[in-house]
Amino acid sequence: AIATLQADADPTAPLRGSVKKPKARHKASFNLHELEKLCKAVWPKEGAIAYRVTEIAIRMLALTMARTAEVRKAQWDQFDLESVSPVWIIPGEKMKRGVTHIVPLSSQAVLLMRELQGLTGNRKFCFPNMRQPTEPMSPTTINRVLERLGYGGLFSGHAFRTTASTLLNSYGFDADWIERQLAHSPGNKVRASYNHAQYLPERRAMMQAWA
Repeated sequence: AIATLQADADPTAPLRGSVKKPKARHKASFNLHELEKLCKAVWPKEGAIAYRVTEIAIRMLALTMARTAEVRKAQWDQFDLESVSPVWIIPGEKMKRGVTHIVPLSSQAVLLMRELQGLTGNRKFCFPNMRQPTEPMSPTTINRVLERLGYGGLFSGHAFRTTASTLLNSYGFDADWIERQLAHSPGNKVRASYNHAQYLPERRAMMQAWA
C-alpha cells in the first residue's frame, strides 16, 4: 500500500515479531504397530499416494535412515547401483557434519533407484523439483503427502530416522552401527577422533533386515 501511495505508514510495524508461529510437534517415533499402519499407507497394494518420484523419495527415507534433505538433494553421481555391494555416497559438503557418509543400500532400495533412473536419470538430481527440474524437490513435498495420508502433526519425514533408530535398538542391533547409519558422531570427542569405523558389512545386513 505504501509503495502504491495508498498509505503513509505500516500500522502493523510495532507488532512485528510479537506473534510466534508454534513449531510442529510430531511424535518422536512410532512403535511397531504404528509403523505397520504407516507402511501400509505409504506402500499401498493398489493405487498411488503421490507422483511416482515423490513416492520413491518417501520410501527411500524409510529404507535408508537418511535425513530428508539428503534424500531430496541426492544426485545420480552419488550412487553405485551396479556393484555387488550397492552404496549411496554422500560427499562431506552435502552432510550436516561435513563428513562423507556411505549408505549401504538394501535390495529394495536398489530396485526403487533403478526404477527412478528411468524417470529422472537424465537429471542432476534424483528427485527434481516438478516446477524447476534443475532444482531438488521442495522441502515441504514429503510432509504434504504424509499430511494427506492423515499423518499431519503425527509423523514427518524426519521421524523415519527416529523410528528406525528406536526399533533397531530394541531389536538388539549394535548402537554403533545404528549411530553410524544415522551419520551421527560419538558424543565423546576422544572416541570420535579414533572411531572412523564405517561398519559397512554390519550396517548392510542391518539395513537389509530393516527393509
